[in-house]
Amino acid sequence: MKARFAWFIAIVLGLTMSFALVMRNAGAWKALISARFPGIEWVDSETLSQWIDNSPNEELVLLDVRSPEEQKVSQLRGAQRLDARQPDLDSLAIPEDAKVVVYCSIGYRSAALVEDLKRAGVEHVYNLEGGLFDWANQGRPIYRGEERVEEVHPFNHIWGLLLSPDLRAEPD
Repeated sequence: MKARFAWFIAIVLGLTMSFALVMRNAGAWKALISARFPGIEWVDSETLSQWIDNSPNEELVLLDVRSPEEQKVSQLRGAQRLDARQPDLDSLAIPEDAKVVVYCSIGYRSAALVEDLKRAGVEHVYNLEGGLFDWANQGRPIYRGEERVEEVHPFNHIWGLLLSPDLRAEPD
């Protein structure tokens, strides 16, 4: 009986450790999201950071598809909120040659919107690899309005495990 219990505990711990490693790996999430949304294009944090730095010379549109509660905590500077559940794509004024980057917490909700935007004729639209969680985990700037902040809404307790503990805001 003790041997079976020890075996069970070993399996549970192994699965938990595997889950934790996958959860923290943005590349693993990208593969899973790409399987569900195969036609989307991605932009990594380094490239987006360069685009942001060069944005006075180029049109760059940032779309945050997280909930109002999530965006209230922090967002990318200058991002517009778009409702992921009922996106009003007609209300967006996207210049023809603009690069559009859509993001959410990890990239799933934003991937769906990237597909919608592509179908609507937006040519240069990308999903932020790893979402805002990975961006923040890399120490890249996040804002509440114009104020730089160091916290991100964790979405919930499980998804919040993808955030570095010092970045997790207390959910409402």
